[in-house]
Amino acid sequence: MLLLATDLDGTFLGGKSADKQQLYRVIRENPTVRLVFVTGRGLETVIPLLNDPVIPNPDYIICDVGATVVNGRTLEPIQPIQSEIENRWPGSLVVNNRLKDIRGLKRQEVPMTRRSSYFFDHETDMEQLKSFAAELGCDVLVSAGKFLDVLPPGVNKGFTLKQLVKLLSVPEDQILVAGDTLNDLSLYQTGYKGVVVGAAEPALVEATAGQSLIYQAERPGCGGILEAFRAFGAFNQYDPALEESNEMPAAGENQLLMVYHRLPYEIREVNGERKHVPPTSPNGIIPSLMGFFREGRSGTWIAWEEVEKTGSQLRNIYIDEEKYPNLLAGRIGLTKKEVELFYKVFSKEAFWPTIFSFIDKASFNHDHWDHYVRINRLFAEKTAKEADYGANVWIHDYNLWMVPGILRQLRPDLNIAFFHHTSFPPADIFNIIPWRGDIIGSLLQCDYIGFHIPRYAENFVDVVRSLLPVTVLEEQNCTERFLSYSCPLGVEKMPRLIEAGSRKVKLGAHPIGVHTGYIKECYEKAQRRKLVQQLRDQVGENKKIVLSVERLDYVKGPLEKIYAFQEFLEEYPEFHGKVELINICTPPAKGMKIYEKVQQELEQAVGKINGKYSRIGWTPIHFFFRSFPFEELVAYYAVSDIAWITPLRDGLNLVAKEYVAVQGLKEENKGVVIISEFAGVSVEMGYALRTNPYDKRSLKDVLLQAILMEPEERDMRMSRLFDTVNYYDIGYWSNDFMQEMESIKSLQYHF
Repeated sequence: MLLLATDLDGTFLGGKSADKQQLYRVIRENPTVRLVFVTGRGLETVIPLLNDPVIPNPDYIICDVGATVVNGRTLEPIQPIQSEIENRWPGSLVVNNRLKDIRGLKRQEVPMTRRSSYFFDHETDMEQLKSFAAELGCDVLVSAGKFLDVLPPGVNKGFTLKQLVKLLSVPEDQILVAGDTLNDLSLYQTGYKGVVVGAAEPALVEATAGQSLIYQAERPGCGGILEAFRAFGAFNQYDPALEESNEMPAAGENQLLMVYHRLPYEIREVNGERKHVPPTSPNGIIPSLMGFFREGRSGTWIAWEEVEKTGSQLRNIYIDEEKYPNLLAGRIGLTKKEVELFYKVFSKEAFWPTIFSFIDKASFNHDHWDHYVRINRLFAEKTAKEADYGANVWIHDYNLWMVPGILRQLRPDLNIAFFHHTSFPPADIFNIIPWRGDIIGSLLQCDYIGFHIPRYAENFVDVVRSLLPVTVLEEQNCTERFLSYSCPLGVEKMPRLIEAGSRKVKLGAHPIGVHTGYIKECYEKAQRRKLVQQLRDQVGENKKIVLSVERLDYVKGPLEKIYAFQEFLEEYPEFHGKVELINICTPPAKGMKIYEKVQQELEQAVGKINGKYSRIGWTPIHFFFRSFPFEELVAYYAVSDIAWITPLRDGLNLVAKEYVAVQGLKEENKGVVIISEFAGVSVEMGYALRTNPYDKRSLKDVLLQAILMEPEERDMRMSRLFDTVNYYDIGYWSNDFMQEMESIKSLQYHF
């Protein structure tokens, strides 16, 4: 058995990353190790460490320089030790009032209990200070030549540790203490074995020199503790046997692991046999991500594949050996029930509504959370197994929020990046999630986190700031590419590099683009042009076509739009027979019961409007509740005069960009884009018309503005939008993110 009682800053949280991970792994993997944090910090500033998935949780915490002692799991005070200390303390108010007039003494603005901590300088009359403290029955502890603690008499780190050891009945020869400042001296006066880690305060080194039970290490922080395992024979069993040279294998810089919730192929049953086929649509994110492996880059695509039995092990397979000779599919076998609970139930009922600020629809189930974490662990373990040393790992979206933290424990050498495909809500919304600390603790193990727009990066920092101290080290002006004050989601500056706890994390904004080359190819096909003409002939030359394309989801605001269109028809009868709304609504995945009510209300509303206003030759709303092949959708984009895109919330919205990519290819009679102010894409589209989807008047007025817009203005706006969409396409997005991910390898540590 080993009871390791260690200081935090400079000791257990210090040293090289390789040494930290080695020590942390020893503690996690050995149930005979009991860990005690012994720190000068107040308890409030220790608690954030308990959410860090890399740092092992302590069995006990001694903080406030020994004045507080709690259970590391429950944070309950350890009695009767805590009561004895409390009885010795005269109270912070009494101490502060007595010492307030001493020159050069400044109280530290940190959380503290049963002690008073100060800064002092050369003008401080130490004799007077100690005299005043003695009158109060208190002790004075000085460290690092500038810090000073007034403590209950006889109370210090060593005193409280001895009381805890006595209470736990731990044999003295099974205890190791570790520290790095004079603040820790009392630990070495307990009679236990001790290690003074490398780069410690010289005064501590001098005070402990020549003592047989105290080992003075060369390596700082955790490296020094590992040295002590080697130096003391009683603890050799915990020595991970690191080579003294600390040499590491060559980094797998060329390897890329794509961690995504689905595979880059579809599974179809052909003649009773399961076949892997390319995705139905070559447009979108997956073909772009696959492009990184086209030149022979090695990698593994980590995703789930449905199996019949829980725990089924699937071997790696080639995705397409001819096109991607070094790319494997690292499959995680999940049953249909496991997927439904993980993705279709929990993620969509707990996280999806919270992400988009629909907190009244959020439902939190702790059993489902445990299942979610278990699935994330499977992803992390698979990634850790497949990754070369120093490889790049690109994790995608909120379904895998817990992967970075687990993966960092397993493989601290990896370069971990995360892209958030949805919006990221502000702190007052995100923090309703019961597991907010676990999620943020995991995300902070990333080296790089990308969001669609700067506002989401700023929201993320605000959430982190609500949980632990944050320093913004770098900012970036956003106005070159994004709207700022003129748009509800706009910001002028974005945090680019933050420090939170012991981690530095770089942030960025990367709005996903569309595959403009493929869209142009679809548009120029003869059969597509023929379909466009057929649609126009069916509609008639003198009608304005308003197009709405969206997935069935309450966050898309489908009902709000339909009700606004109903009022538009009531207020502007002159447009009867002249304006038609084509509403293409893609059904959700099977089993998504939370959308059934929305579908029923939507169909009823459309039926009511058409029943009231339809006449021969004119139907106000053409409602399609089915998926369209992308090539066919291009024809609808081309024939429409207005794209009416009005989600209540949307992380980005690629429909707007797809519409622009098609309309920009037309020589004349170009369309108009109406975009919700609360869709992420709104901060990119300065020449679109923006509308407030929560305000029917705004929806109606902006629709009227689009209908009445002069051709010259329509063409100008669409041409400007096309330039932007064409430049910032899907290739730009993926390459920009990859460059950021590969540029931050030197940011942290590493080894």
